[in-house]
Amino acid sequence: MTTIRAAAPPSAAAVFLAGTLSLAVAMGIGRFAFTPMLPLMVQEGQIDVPGGGWVAAANYAGYLLGALSASRLRWGTTQLATVALLLTAGLAAAMAWPASIGVWMGLRLVAGAASAWAFVATSVWCLGALARSGRASWSSGVYSGVGFGIAAAGGWCLAGAARGVSPEMLWLQLGLLSLLLALPVLYVLWRMKHASAGSTVRVAAVAAAAATTSPAAGNTLGLVVCYGTLGFGYILPATFLPVLARSLVNDPRVFGLAWPAFGLTAAASTFFAGWWLRRASRLQVWAVSHALMGVGAVLPSLWLNGWTIGLSAFLVGGTFMIVTLAGVQEIRSRAVGNPTRLVARMTTAFALGQIAGPVCSSLLVVLPALAKSGLDIALQIAAASLWLTACWLAWQARRLRLTPPKEIVHVH
Repeated sequence: MTTIRAAAPPSAAAVFLAGTLSLAVAMGIGRFAFTPMLPLMVQEGQIDVPGGGWVAAANYAGYLLGALSASRLRWGTTQLATVALLLTAGLAAAMAWPASIGVWMGLRLVAGAASAWAFVATSVWCLGALARSGRASWSSGVYSGVGFGIAAAGGWCLAGAARGVSPEMLWLQLGLLSLLLALPVLYVLWRMKHASAGSTVRVAAVAAAAATTSPAAGNTLGLVVCYGTLGFGYILPATFLPVLARSLVNDPRVFGLAWPAFGLTAAASTFFAGWWLRRASRLQVWAVSHALMGVGAVLPSLWLNGWTIGLSAFLVGGTFMIVTLAGVQEIRSRAVGNPTRLVARMTTAFALGQIAGPVCSSLLVVLPALAKSGLDIALQIAAASLWLTACWLAWQARRLRLTPPKEIVHVH
């Protein structure tokens, strides 16, 4: 009888790199590659801005469906991540097919679901492995992959457009780029699967554990509403900044810079967030971030020039990941036992908010009286909602300023 030795588990550094790359592929390409591609597709006459809003909304709807279904699938986290990453690559390449808006909406819908599966699975296997290796402090750095993925997709589109590459070819290249970036992740997942000797953690098991606990009583509804407002407030500039930049300059080497700048700022903010959250309460950080994001959202609607586009990318890109970290940590601190249910409510609100954003702009733009100003009005509505919630969060922070924050319990 032959004895098969289990493979050695991957190092903490390899797990960290794999988790970062997984989020870069899932979010930078699976969710947000359409943003830098939209102005190029508009330029080629393949789609218009209202149609782009509907395609973007389909992707965000898919993300919501993926987040809701991830815990119900019977796959282990490594298998779920593998399927999701391969789907992301294939669906990006499929966008090269010169189809109708309806077909593109279907492709981006499934891509959104795959992004959510990859995000949920990565949060389980990567953060759990880092905790077991004694490197739990590296966890926030893993989420810099979101920003780096956005910057990579934007930079790739910028370079391709500057060389005159067609949108169809760029979609094929993004699919190939996704696959290449996913290969190291798949290798680490294979190593983890064989090292664990079959003891695969299931997303469904996490959900089942959550079902036996009850969230803490208290005012969490306001936090959920604020987090949903984040989804509505950030997604409009995040979707349309390159389009707004193109309305100023038709050179893709110039207007294409907006999205890589957004991504790099988001990546850097994940490291700054840890420092800030050690010096201020989570609600204070959340309130200030909402206020700054509101400024970033409204600026291009009032004064459209290169400075306002750049400042918007900096303010929105530099705050949305900080709010994500502060918001999730705050809701976790208010939970008894496993906080998965409360985090799921916030994630659902966020997904609904970011679906509402592109839908709102598309409906306003198609109105004859608002054809030229519909997007500006949508950005102003987003800014107003962010400022209102910033005021509420600041009031909550002041009301609770004498209450010491609870210790954050990380779930792996």
